[in-house]
Amino acid sequence: MSENPCLSLAIARLSTAGAENFAIWVLKAPYPGGYALHHSTWSETMTQTWLAWQEMFSLRGLPHVPLIHHATQSARTLPPDSDVGATGQTTSYSSRLMQRLGIDLWSWLFDGPIQQALAESRGIAMGQNKPLRLRLEIRDPDFIPLPWEIMQPMAGKQAISLSQQLLFSRTTSDVDSLKALTRLNQSLNILLVLGQDAKSSTRPTAGLQLEQEAAALVNILKACGQPISTSEKFASPVPCHVETLLQPTPAELISALETGVYNILFYAGHGEPAPDGGLLFLRPDATINGTELAQVLVRTQVTLAVFNACWGAQPDQVGTQTTPRSSLAEVLIHHGVPAVLAMRDSIADQEALSFIQTLAQALATRMPIDQAVAVARQQLLTLYKFNQPAWTLPVLYMHPEFEGELIKPIEEGITELPSMQPSWVGAPAPVASLRSLESTDKVWRIRGGLMRVGRRQENDLVIQEQWVSQQHAEIICRDAFTAQEATPTYFLRDFSRYGTLILRPDNGNVAKPVSKNNGYHDHQAVGWQKIHHQEVPLQSGIQIKFGSTHGQTLEFVIESSDHSG
Repeated sequence: MSENPCLSLAIARLSTAGAENFAIWVLKAPYPGGYALHHSTWSETMTQTWLAWQEMFSLRGLPHVPLIHHATQSARTLPPDSDVGATGQTTSYSSRLMQRLGIDLWSWLFDGPIQQALAESRGIAMGQNKPLRLRLEIRDPDFIPLPWEIMQPMAGKQAISLSQQLLFSRTTSDVDSLKALTRLNQSLNILLVLGQDAKSSTRPTAGLQLEQEAAALVNILKACGQPISTSEKFASPVPCHVETLLQPTPAELISALETGVYNILFYAGHGEPAPDGGLLFLRPDATINGTELAQVLVRTQVTLAVFNACWGAQPDQVGTQTTPRSSLAEVLIHHGVPAVLAMRDSIADQEALSFIQTLAQALATRMPIDQAVAVARQQLLTLYKFNQPAWTLPVLYMHPEFEGELIKPIEEGITELPSMQPSWVGAPAPVASLRSLESTDKVWRIRGGLMRVGRRQENDLVIQEQWVSQQHAEIICRDAFTAQEATPTYFLRDFSRYGTLILRPDNGNVAKPVSKNNGYHDHQAVGWQKIHHQEVPLQSGIQIKFGSTHGQTLEFVIESSDHSG
């Protein structure tokens, strides 16, 4: 697929130049020579506005995270009725305070050459008729609590995280590389985990209430099959499957992830900041930290992790010092989870349910994750009005190598053949799959009579081996005509650089170690046949290597014995 243009920015404190001096620079731009660097000073006025925001919207009992350690300024108080809304009516104090901070943050970040980089990047995106993906990396932990999601260029303009043309997310470049996906997602497969609720932490016997909450969430998620009203063209929603875990032990959670096939983890429950990615309270006697969870999420290829837990996007704090890269969201991204959505602060239950419902609906229509989050924020803004902070609370982190796709868009995905019914040519298409002979649990079903194989992510079977071409081969089922009948038959088509090797089960040979010649395996050894830019029929039991005898051995299997090939 062609990527959306992306502009990535980074912020770091210049400690040698003074505590309030920062560097802002371009990490990635969608045009050559897009690198830009700008020095900026954080003003006392902005600190005062930030303190006023905390006083207005912070919930009682939550720890205060200082912005500048030695700051002693008092909160900034706006004059009454100093701003008016787009309709000319006087806006509330809370709304004006949010707007003031949003404008201040935008002006501070997008200044000088950084402003020019944004303008040029947006121009390129508009020329390609695509949204611009904007990613912000905050390397100073004191700046992470700031609500960068509310940035707006001026009064009356949309906040950055509400836009579907400027897709905003946070990121970090200190990451492990993304693992290559071995499966193509064609549905929302959600593992819903309900942990200990902070409000019921003193009531460990609230089992019935937890079951009712789980049932309500499942109904909301499964209802996402209906398309939502957006400016995007209509897209038929993909199916949604939900499995539920109620207050599991860490071992039960890990087992569920490893035995299921999920692309979304959704957690609702109590959470706290801690050094290793925070703590999730699965049950009164069991917690799991972000580092432990990250390892299993990466191993099981979960694409998106959503946490309706307090402070999942906030770093840990020891005294007045914030701990770098300690928030749950950052730790998961660091270990290679593609996307994490966590809360900057507590969110009310009803608001969280509205957000989750709209997010799932948008994802089911194949929207990229960052665009789906923008749509869900807009829904919160519509329901709870601008003077409520609900839409500002979700914080989205995306891995710098991740393009945002949970389900591939139809226009960019692989064209799927319609299901072959018995009336097609008088016989149903045989059900077939490829399975690894090196790992018994790796099986790839051939769906709709077509499987495309190669190194590119849009293939049905992605093989990350250097001798495999980007678009290497395909396996397709169609009629094979004999004397007076047509039989559905699978064929292998090769259009690769190095060819495909097959070993038929009826030639009396079995796979054996082969001789080497100048360090390379002999393609003609022990019965292997090389197929290069050719098409051959496949029998059940045939063995296949794509590109080289060094490659993994796969077996083509027809599950119905009535159709042997």
